[in-house]
Amino acid sequence: MTSRKRKEAPARRRRGKAETRAERNIRWIETWCFVPEGKDVGKPLKLRPWQKREIRKIYDNPAGTRTAIISFGRKNGKTALAACLLLLHLCGPEARWNSQLNSAAMSRDQAALVFGLAAKMARLNPSLDEHLHILDSFKQIRCPAIGTLYSALSADAGTNFGKSPVFIVHDELGQVRGPRHDMYDALETAVGAHEEPLSIIISTQAPNDGDLLSILIDDALSNRDPQTVISLYTAPMEADPFEDATIALANPAYGDFLNASVVKKMAEDARAMPAREAEYRNYVLNQRVEAINPFVTKTVWLANGADPKEPKGAFGGLDLSEVNDLTALILVSPRRSRFDVTSRFWLPEEGLAERSRQDRVPYDVWARDGFIERTPGQSIEYEFVAGQIAELFRDHDIRKIAFDRQYMRQFRPWLVKAGLSDSFIDSRFVPFGQGYLSMGPALRTLESLLLNRKLRHGNNPVLTMCAQNARATKDPAGNRKFDKSRAGGRIDGMVALAMATSIAGEVLHERHVYDVPIAQITE
Repeated sequence: MTSRKRKEAPARRRRGKAETRAERNIRWIETWCFVPEGKDVGKPLKLRPWQKREIRKIYDNPAGTRTAIISFGRKNGKTALAACLLLLHLCGPEARWNSQLNSAAMSRDQAALVFGLAAKMARLNPSLDEHLHILDSFKQIRCPAIGTLYSALSADAGTNFGKSPVFIVHDELGQVRGPRHDMYDALETAVGAHEEPLSIIISTQAPNDGDLLSILIDDALSNRDPQTVISLYTAPMEADPFEDATIALANPAYGDFLNASVVKKMAEDARAMPAREAEYRNYVLNQRVEAINPFVTKTVWLANGADPKEPKGAFGGLDLSEVNDLTALILVSPRRSRFDVTSRFWLPEEGLAERSRQDRVPYDVWARDGFIERTPGQSIEYEFVAGQIAELFRDHDIRKIAFDRQYMRQFRPWLVKAGLSDSFIDSRFVPFGQGYLSMGPALRTLESLLLNRKLRHGNNPVLTMCAQNARATKDPAGNRKFDKSRAGGRIDGMVALAMATSIAGEVLHERHVYDVPIAQITE
């Protein structure tokens, strides 16, 4: 391969054209890499125009690229593209003497995909196969002539991440839930030992805004760092999800090697069975949507995200926690045909950073930004929360607060100590069951409000997290309740919101809360 490059150099000079780094890499891939599988297996690989654009974006970046993020729908050849880039750095013009390279995935099976395609490409080209040693059992490829070594790593294999790679492919990072992941952090820290390292993140989008890939994408889209480049192929949430033009926005290979008829069949299945729509939106349209159907879809939740007004004539739902979990108080204030939502959340101050890592949720950041209030000590201090609620009663017109009776016996003495009389507590606090009998009507009310865009929750990030996590389960009669065992994380805010909207409807004597006449509410 080295002698071949020497022979080609004079020819390039004779043409009188200066070849960019990206053009050199494109030429190398199309010369040395063969199609690893499918109908054209064994033929020289021909990069599509959009793939060449991605390579130019990475390697012709004037600032130099440290991180490249490429995100599109599934089955667009992401693994094959990653394998080409891997070989480019293992034994091509981007190779560095005695360097280590990694591909990283969440599972053994996923980790094997990049390795498998890279190994097939190498074996199909006798010239490459001659220079490379492929160790299938270890998922490694070595180029002894220049001392480079590639290893496939997986998070579930207990792999030792004590490496020092110069090149990393993070495959399907969108599978990481929460803002952090040990393997990602370890590998990204390790590349600091090299000059000009390169990380390639190639993945379908994560479902939630608070997930690691979403945070990285949003940061890249802000153009804060010129050494981070991004290509996000996604369909707008408001677009018709079943139109060809919408599908093509998220799938650059649509109608090419991505079979259009197969994708259209998935679209028709999603149209006929709404339970499959979330999965279709995430996997095919590359939208930030939870593939497991939540109680409320992201589109519906965002449609209710207008900023609320201050609580006035409010009704509340209080979800008390035990020990060190999230405690939530949600107030809803009926105004005309809309409900303004005010959210209050509490967590213990001590161990907040550790709980953020454990739950993979940025509680510490939200606390810093004022969306979570810290209670003293290592566990939820009912005295502190009771004092805060008593202050809310003094400062705002709060009519009723519904509560889960499970913890009220321990909480009531602290309300009294905070200055609320027993008679006041009895008149303002309403016990609310958490079973199907009580929560069934409450979920119907909340669902109606959401579908009719009658809430204004201001996109509070903690409440939004709870909404994304919430799942409902049914009894044989079709009644529903929130199921914490099936939830994707904390749902305390949604439990409190359901109680608040339900108690408001009962007190206002309306069949549907959003139909409250103007004369009965406080403007």
